[in-house]
Amino acid sequence: MNKYYLAIDIGASSGRHILASMQDGKMQLEEVYRFANGMQNKNGTLCWNVEQLFEEIKNGLKKCKEYNKIPYTMAIDTWAVDYVLLDKENKILGETVGYRDHRTEGMDEKVYEKVSLENLYNRTGIQKQIFNTIYQLMAVKEQKPELLEEADSMLMIPDYFHFLLTGVKKMEYTNVTTTQLVSPITKDWDFELIEMLGFPKKIFKEISMPGTVVGNFTKEIQEEIGFDCTVVLPATHDTGSAVLAVPTNDDRAIYISSGTWSLMGIERKDADCSLESMRANFTNEGGYDYRFRFLKNIMGLWMIQSVKKEFTEDLSFAEICAKASRETITSIVDCNDDCFLAPESMIGAVQEFCRNTNQQVPETIGEIAAVIYNSLAKCYGDTIKEIEQITGNTYDTIYVVGGGANAGYLNELTAKYTEKRVSAGPTEATAIGNIIVQMLYDGTFENLSEARTCIGQSFDISHYNEQGEKITVSVL
Repeated sequence: MNKYYLAIDIGASSGRHILASMQDGKMQLEEVYRFANGMQNKNGTLCWNVEQLFEEIKNGLKKCKEYNKIPYTMAIDTWAVDYVLLDKENKILGETVGYRDHRTEGMDEKVYEKVSLENLYNRTGIQKQIFNTIYQLMAVKEQKPELLEEADSMLMIPDYFHFLLTGVKKMEYTNVTTTQLVSPITKDWDFELIEMLGFPKKIFKEISMPGTVVGNFTKEIQEEIGFDCTVVLPATHDTGSAVLAVPTNDDRAIYISSGTWSLMGIERKDADCSLESMRANFTNEGGYDYRFRFLKNIMGLWMIQSVKKEFTEDLSFAEICAKASRETITSIVDCNDDCFLAPESMIGAVQEFCRNTNQQVPETIGEIAAVIYNSLAKCYGDTIKEIEQITGNTYDTIYVVGGGANAGYLNELTAKYTEKRVSAGPTEATAIGNIIVQMLYDGTFENLSEARTCIGQSFDISHYNEQGEKITVSVL
């Protein structure tokens, strides 16, 4: 009988339940449930519907029971920075506001009244993003201070779902580092910083590492779902899980976790909190086994996802890629410009940027997509140069994991703009990384090196040379 492991991977636009098992030394995946997600506008505020998401989590668990494929362990990963505040009765205080909401505007200046940007980076190593939890909490402190006063605990989104399943509160390391309130030296909350900012210290609970057991389902959940299961902490930050699925044991590998966001960087044993890294806008997010993900957040396929919704013609991403590949337009936009974070019209934002910078304004579907894909690839090229300059190392291959690994045209452009070889896949990297931690806990793999070797042998990987040509590479 197969032994199953369940990854529940929830992204900004959808979630999925993926079962994994080992067959003949290779990992096999099976998607058993998928559901939609997205921020909802509640009286002018962008919020997550966590109640509905939890219902979907349970619906997928019921599918496992229906298929008679009961997972031995399970784990949930989501996006980062967002959280819930709970009162003493564990009820959510206020709305579960999403990171794209505008409430954090101006909150960076409020934070810098207490601690300078340079000092903040030196203390945390985290790249300034206006949606980081530190600025969200400052927005609550400034706009709804009664919520912080009433709060008894804070949980990141996946931690909250684990709590609903088990009744046990755990805060997982990779995700809490994105709060910009954790020390890369102690790997713990920077309580001095928290006190300086006037946040209540009591809400910041003990931090746990991936591989920690949260607990088993509560009796109520067991009765509703029809089975019991051990919940294990994965790298709950989806990028933290995705990086675990990079199919190489090269310590100097560059990766791009390509999805709604593009996260491009390297793994390091120590954080780089230097002014040079800060000025280049790199972050040091926590990773598995106290590694650091030294990376840059780049506005990723969110741009393509957004324009796809605006096109009157119903096209697949593959069809959009094909149209873009036939265009010759050379206009480039700055993918990291705030104007692309949450525009009313992404097409309008791209066109306006080109207009304001005296470049050809894209009009057709192919032209708009070509501008976005080329702009992303150029950003990758600029970023790899910064990484090489900061680290003093050179890199031969870029490993693209996640949904963007399917974007063949973007992979070709990435190779051309970076002048590096590109290895693309696996596409379900986040779920695979989630499952890897469960398997390491279970002893299926002795170490991460063995797990990554298995990933390379289990899933289809596409390879491109420096000219963007697809090539064949043998797997040993």
